[in-house]
Amino acid sequence: MIGISADFDPVHKGHASLIGKAREIADEKGDEVVIYLNKGYSANHAPFFVSFEGRSKMALEAGADRIVPIEGLHHRLTMSYTVPIRIAMMIQDGVTDYVDAAEVNPAQIKKYAARFIRRGIFSGIPRNLPNRNVIRWYAVNEFLYQRFNRKMEFHFIPEGKVNGEKISGREIRSEILENNLRIPGSVKRLLPKSTVRILEEEIDKGTVPETRDMDVLLKRLNTTSRHHLLNTAHLNAEAVEHIIQGRWYQAENQVWASLRQAGYGPVLSRLALSCVEEDVTRREIYELIQDYEKQGIIPPDQTVERVIERAWFVSSMVETGLTSSEAHEKFLNGARTKDKPLYSFDAGLHLRSFELPKLEEGLKAYLYVDKRGVLACELKTKEGKVKSPLKLPGKMATYLRLLVDSQIIPLEGELVKRKRGWRIRLIVG
Repeated sequence: MIGISADFDPVHKGHASLIGKAREIADEKGDEVVIYLNKGYSANHAPFFVSFEGRSKMALEAGADRIVPIEGLHHRLTMSYTVPIRIAMMIQDGVTDYVDAAEVNPAQIKKYAARFIRRGIFSGIPRNLPNRNVIRWYAVNEFLYQRFNRKMEFHFIPEGKVNGEKISGREIRSEILENNLRIPGSVKRLLPKSTVRILEEEIDKGTVPETRDMDVLLKRLNTTSRHHLLNTAHLNAEAVEHIIQGRWYQAENQVWASLRQAGYGPVLSRLALSCVEEDVTRREIYELIQDYEKQGIIPPDQTVERVIERAWFVSSMVETGLTSSEAHEKFLNGARTKDKPLYSFDAGLHLRSFELPKLEEGLKAYLYVDKRGVLACELKTKEGKVKSPLKLPGKMATYLRLLVDSQIIPLEGELVKRKRGWRIRLIVG
């Protein structure tokens, strides 16, 4: 099988060249061209412009033999996780050759990828590297060779251009929207005739553009409690605080402004919004990653245990006087603590005398970070809510806050009775 993994939103002449190259290889080998087509959300975590059915037709008419849908990943996981999963799927399906477009020499891609292969880390690839996503794909393909004892052969063609200018799917979509869903001549020259025909059919059917469910998204952002937002995947404490400060939302761009204030870039903002829209929890992500870990697909430095181990190491080093960034760098270079991370520990509470009769052992404690940045919890008793900051030693407070800001590690709490009073038993993962 000759494979391509893509959004194709919509299929333009650059994509048609990819399929053409794959067709050439397939005909030489007597094989088929299979498109692994993202469904539901794009690789950049956004709703699609053209429906899955429309994009499938475009790819088939451009020369592909078969479409395999990839769904359930891109509103849950970052690319550092989705790429290993997608490549593993292709290798397991029997894809032998992979076709992609790149502006740099294949030898350079191999050179750039080498250091990420050595370290087994496929996140944080510098933005200044050309074709950084192609580098990630190449590196992960080499990494997974250890797991499957086979890998795809990569074939690169130049990126699609018309009159010397790179074809941009984003600009194509923008121009169509700006022309009230009419396809202007400037766009038609970038598209195969079959794409133009299918795209016009999709527009007539009213399926273009696909959009977020803004009623659901805005309702959740405007009404969801602080602790529930913090339990949503890919939202950290600062993002939750800015979301709450920005209420009452009436449009998506207002939410984007709040996320920008929290330091979120475009890709992470789209992922966070998708998680809110689909109500994706940290536990859901945690268990999904663990499932792929068991299959040997997730690189060691991206496992959930390693995320927890890094939080423990940084909190231990900060206690000795290192800065957080210095501790992170030491961890990346292989430094570790002698003791293992705690997956369960107790935190004290600040309770008022009239609240004590309301408490009973086993009550669930909902964790959150208050507007002052203090770690706290909320207990829902039969007589109402009890809120309290958590009392923790410095190291454990840092550890807990790092786990909160991991965006994917679930944290649970339960009220327990001790000789010296009530405590919150905190459970990690």
